[in-house]
Order: sequence, then C-alpha cells, then structure tokens
Amino acid sequence: MNRYPLWKYLLIAAALVTGLIYTLPNFFGEVPAVQVSPLRSNLKADTALMSRIEETLKKAGLAAEGVALEGTSVKARLTTTDDQLKAKDALQSALGDDYVVALNLLSRSPQWLTSIGALPMYLGLDLRGGVHFLMQVDMKSALTKRIEAFTNDIRGMLREQRLQYSGISREGQSLTVKFRDVAIRDKALARIAKDMPDLELRTENEAGEFIIRGSLKTEAQRRTQEYALQQNITTLRNRVNELGVAEPIIQQQGLDRVVVQLPGVQDTAKAKDILGRTATLEVRMVDESLDPVALSQVKTGQAPFGSELYYERNGQPVLVKKQVVLTGERINDAQPGFDGQTGEPAVHISLDGAGARIFQQVTRENVGKRMAILLFERGKGEVVTAPVIRTEIGGGRVQISGRMTTQEASDVSLLLRAGALAAPMEIVEERTVGPSLGADNIRIGFNSALYGFSAIMVFMIIYYGLIGVFSVVALAANVLFLVALLSMLQATLTLPGMAGIALTIGMAIDANVLINERIREELRNGNTPHAAIYAGYDRAWGTILDSNITTLIAGLALFAFGSGPVKGFAVVLCLGILTSIFSAVMVSRSMTNLYYGNRRKLERISIG
Repeated sequence: MNRYPLWKYLLIAAALVTGLIYTLPNFFGEVPAVQVSPLRSNLKADTALMSRIEETLKKAGLAAEGVALEGTSVKARLTTTDDQLKAKDALQSALGDDYVVALNLLSRSPQWLTSIGALPMYLGLDLRGGVHFLMQVDMKSALTKRIEAFTNDIRGMLREQRLQYSGISREGQSLTVKFRDVAIRDKALARIAKDMPDLELRTENEAGEFIIRGSLKTEAQRRTQEYALQQNITTLRNRVNELGVAEPIIQQQGLDRVVVQLPGVQDTAKAKDILGRTATLEVRMVDESLDPVALSQVKTGQAPFGSELYYERNGQPVLVKKQVVLTGERINDAQPGFDGQTGEPAVHISLDGAGARIFQQVTRENVGKRMAILLFERGKGEVVTAPVIRTEIGGGRVQISGRMTTQEASDVSLLLRAGALAAPMEIVEERTVGPSLGADNIRIGFNSALYGFSAIMVFMIIYYGLIGVFSVVALAANVLFLVALLSMLQATLTLPGMAGIALTIGMAIDANVLINERIREELRNGNTPHAAIYAGYDRAWGTILDSNITTLIAGLALFAFGSGPVKGFAVVLCLGILTSIFSAVMVSRSMTNLYYGNRRKLERISIG
C-alpha cells in the first residue's frame, strides 16, 4: 500500500542529485576578473590574444589565477579588486583602442561544474550594485524625423523626374508640395503614391497653386514608433557594450520606455552622458554666395532661403545648404586617431558602399568648393571642419578633425560607431546602488530565508515529530530544486526574487501541513496507520493542487502584466509553486514509504 516502485525512488534520487549539482556553483562565490573583447570585426579573440594578455599582466607584476578563452572574449581572473583595476589599466594601455577591457565577476566554481553547464545565478542591480535608468522615447520627434525624411525623398524624386514644383516644406506632422501646373501635380501625385505607400495624400487648390499634402498613415505611424523604440534599444546596447559593462540589462518597458541597468557602474554622470547623447553626422555643401562681410551680418534664423547658419568651434560663421549630401547612417566604422599632417586628434570614418559612391560623386562634381562636415549633439549642430575639395575622394575613407581633444575624438567615434538614436530619449528615473548596499541586501535576504526556514523547522519537528522531520527535509529539497532551476535558467536574482524565495518557503510547508493533518484525522477516525498514511496523501492531493493552481494563476498574471522587479518576483513564485508540489508530495512520501512502508504490522506512527 505504502510502497513506491523502484523507478520512482530513482527518479527522486536523480532529481535531488541534479538539484545539488546545479545549486553548488552559487556557494563558491565570485572572483574579480577583466574581460577583453575585440572592438573591430576583423579582430578575433584567440590564443594569440591570450598570450598578449598573459604577457601584459606579467610585465605589470600582476598574478592572474587563470586566463581563458570564452566565446568571443578572453577573461583573466585576479585575486583582488585592486589587482583587477590595475589589470584593466595595464591591458587598455597595451591593447589600445582596438579592444574593450571590462570589469567582470566570474564564478569560483570548479571547472568540472562549468563544463556541464552548472553556472551560478546572475545577481541583479540591487544585489551587485550599479546604476538604473528608466528612459522615455520622444515618439513625436520620431514621427517628425520620418516626415522630414519623406520631404527630402520627394524633393530628390521630383528633381530626378524633372517635375517642376514651386515649393516643398514640412509643417508639423505633415508635408506640403506646391505646383503651378495641375497636370504636373497629378503626375507627381501618382509617382509619390506609388513610391511612398506609407503617406496618406490629398490635393488642394489655393490661390492659383495646386497642392499635395501628405501625412503618415496610422499603420505607418505605429511602425515608425516601434522602429524608433527598437532602434534606440539596439543603439543603447551597442553603446553599453563599447563602454565595457559586463552583463548589462537593456529591455523594453511599455510602449515607449526602456530600462537600462548597468551592474558595477558607479559613475552615473559618465553613463548618462554616453547613453543620452545623440551624435549624428551630416555632410553638406557650403553656400558661398555671400562674401565674408555679408556673412558676418547674417544672424541665426535669418539665413538666405535654402541655407542655414552654423558656427565652427572657433566661432567663425559658416553658411551651409539645407540639402544633406550624406548622413551618419552610411558609416560602417569610426575610430579615433590623429591627423597625419597636423598631428591633431581626429576621427577616421569608413563609409559603406552606397555612402562611398555618393561621397565620390559629390567630391568629383564640386572640386574647388567647400564641403562642411557637421556634428549634431543634443539637438545642436556645429561645423567640425569645412575644407576645400581639392580632388575627387574615393575609397569611402573620410577624416574629420578640428580643435578636438583626444577624449572628444574617442567619444565621438564611439557614438558614431554605435549608431544614432532614432529619437531623443529622456531619463525619467535613475537610481544608484552602491556595492556595499548590494552586499547588505544579499545578507539581509539570505538571513530572512534562513530564519524563516529555521522557525518552520522547529515548529514542524515539535508539532509533528518524525513526520515533521520528513516535511522539513522535503522543504529543504524544495529550496534546492528552486535554486537549481533558477541557476539552470540563468535567471537574474534580485531582492524581490529573494523575497519570493522566502515566501515560497512559507507557502511550501502548507502542503505538508495539509497532508499531516489529514493523516491525523484518519487516525482519529480509527483507521490503521498504513491506511491513514495512504489516505492522508491521497485525499490531500486534490486540495494541494487546487490551492497551488490558484496561486500559480496569480503568479502568471504578475509575469504577464508586470515589469522589472515584479516579473522577477513572479518567476520565483511560479517556479517555487511547481517545486513545492513535487517536494511536498513525492519527496515527503518517498521518505515516509521507506521508513514505514516495509513494516507489515505498524502499531503507531510518530506524528505528534
């Protein structure tokens, strides 16, 4: 009656051993390390890079516990955090700007555990320390930028088709194209409708002019907003990767917000500066229609039609044409360096195939004229350089320089290389968690779970005797299974997650209490001990299942509709419910069956 077949015992034993193996890495702690990753696509992390790292550390007098090639990076383990910081500086100096050297924390667990995929859980920001940003995307600017792009495309298309128009402009979230001939307008309307299906077009007649007005369709607006959000997430991820932050968290929250968590980063100002900047590059031709005296009298906002006034870093005004020849979207790579002739800090840019062709054609057609390279940051543009085109420039290699510091050249190249934000972002929430506070959170969370478990253990053993001991062992197995599952999934453990573990410990014992009380009730009704054990487990099962399913539904709802810490709590809660059902019913009963099941004449059982 109270016996399990052999396969069930083997299954439970295998689950316990697996749980123990995958829980073990969390008890070995972490060791400070540096992570070296190639910055350029033509460089690889290989044994040669490992040798360079080992040699550099040896020259710096730093003893590494081990240097290993892991995926696309090389990781060197150090003994102390002081050595870690010294190693980062030494490696960055030796390897130069071709590699990113990031601070990291690696598990101390033995190699045999790592080889079978037994890895510790990641620690969240509130446990490790770092900075947290909640950023909101300016969707209105994204739509405006899209309309502006259509305005430029229509201008170029009309010129290419030689369709004469009297004016084209953007007004808010719509564009207006004016014609003096209705036949030309209708021809242009057909071509625009064919080439640009995302625009909703309508025609008007006004004061002898024939007008086409266009605005984005509802579906196109939705796609534009989704693209802006995803592009910003990709750009932020590229920037964070180049900042050298290990294990960052960058994820969407809602329709227009992005969460950025940077573990281990304490310099909030530097992180905000890099994440929030919107560096974009534009190449335009200089408007040389005004002489220097007339140019000096032009004020911002009063530039001639078709031109705009910008300033160089030395304060000199430069009149540039509004038409953009080339944008930063055509950039393949951007690296800091120095001007070969003057020795000034510079940014060396590589263009893609289309960008190289456009640049070569423009320089060929404008020899002897000035070309301005403008850099836009935080909505403001400045002329970095405006040289005279001496000859046709091919090959897609461009250099920008002009009163830059070495740090400015490095930052600008990083932003251009990582890409521009599709729309401006505003930081609506920021938090900084120090490493000491993270350590305190770990200690508090661990102690709360330990004290809760100890109190439950004392109560169960006093109140239920030997059966209570079985319940406590089943509860310990439940915690083992839960930590093992979180480690297998490589979940990020946060403070709400630790609260979920503590709550799971309290909830998991409910199932054992239901079983134990049912066994007591069967004994009071005069059933034999064997029959009471069987009925207790059998009849409590339905109640246990119902109560846990209702809680599981609530946990799934938290996971589906929550975000951030709420989701972390929901994951731990749902997994804890599944492991508690298994441990309370299977593990607890297996021990009861092993101890009492082989006795033919069972007079009494120890249940308090």
